[in-house]
Amino acid sequence: MTIAQLYAEFAVSEAHGVSSVYERLGRAVSRDDDVLALLATLPAAKRQPQLLFGVVRFLGGPVADPAACLEFTVRNWPAIAAEMTARATQTNEAGRCAVLLPVLAALPQPLALLEVGASAGLCLYPDRYAYRYGEHLLGEHGPVLDCAVTGTTPPDRLPEVVWRAGIDLNPLDVTEPADVAWLDALIWPEHQHRRDRLRAAAAVAAAEPPLLVRGDLNVALPALAAQAPPGATLVVFHTSVLYQVPAPQQATFVELVRDLPGHWISNDTSDLLPAGAVPPPPDGASYNLLALDGRPLAWTRSHGQAMIWFGDRPVDAGRLG
Repeated sequence: MTIAQLYAEFAVSEAHGVSSVYERLGRAVSRDDDVLALLATLPAAKRQPQLLFGVVRFLGGPVADPAACLEFTVRNWPAIAAEMTARATQTNEAGRCAVLLPVLAALPQPLALLEVGASAGLCLYPDRYAYRYGEHLLGEHGPVLDCAVTGTTPPDRLPEVVWRAGIDLNPLDVTEPADVAWLDALIWPEHQHRRDRLRAAAAVAAAEPPLLVRGDLNVALPALAAQAPPGATLVVFHTSVLYQVPAPQQATFVELVRDLPGHWISNDTSDLLPAGAVPPPPDGASYNLLALDGRPLAWTRSHGQAMIWFGDRPVDAGRLG
């Protein structure tokens, strides 16, 4: 896929219906030879639309006007390129807990959570948030995470979490304003509700910071998993992470995580996981594939705003995993 196709596809499958600002920007970049040439100077993994647009916002650039954004990008390219090279799309969307919750609640309790690609660790607190699945409400404290669910009954209990830890190449600290500012810049412009949710989730994490380890997922995972307390069900999970990992390391990770005790929950792009036969996504939008121990269960939207369940019932998925 060319860089132009990458941005055009982002506009159609990810931004359409979610962010009109980023849809327009994606289309504009896909047609701008100057910006495409600049992006071509970066490693392939650093050319993502979300990374470029997040860096522009982080540096105070305009995104609502495509022409102004393109001009800002060309004029400030050295600073933008430096930030894009140093940073990653560490979108730490707490809303993704809403699509993980049906599986987490069905597993043997209590849980020891270990997140791969944890960013600041906001997804390590599914027991500290409240949830709204249509008219079904669950939980009383923390930010309220909304999720539209079809194909299954929403969970009726929160998980019991006794240990939480994460791995990231560049873990972020929710007590550091600059790190929170980067997380804020990664939130799409119109999504003020997500911005408010970020602040609320960051306050939850800051009150009891998780154990975050800096390192490569395949190097750090075994030793960190060994620290999980006995008597708790180890759950290794990741959301929208593996697409940033080269294919050989993906294969190594899958082999490694399958050998660990406990369970593996993946919520990632479907082409990167051994998904087997699954029904097609319901429309042209971008979906993640939720799976337990390699068994596909549901299609999910990237920010946790919706899930379409097609696999085993959550309780059966947990017991049989």
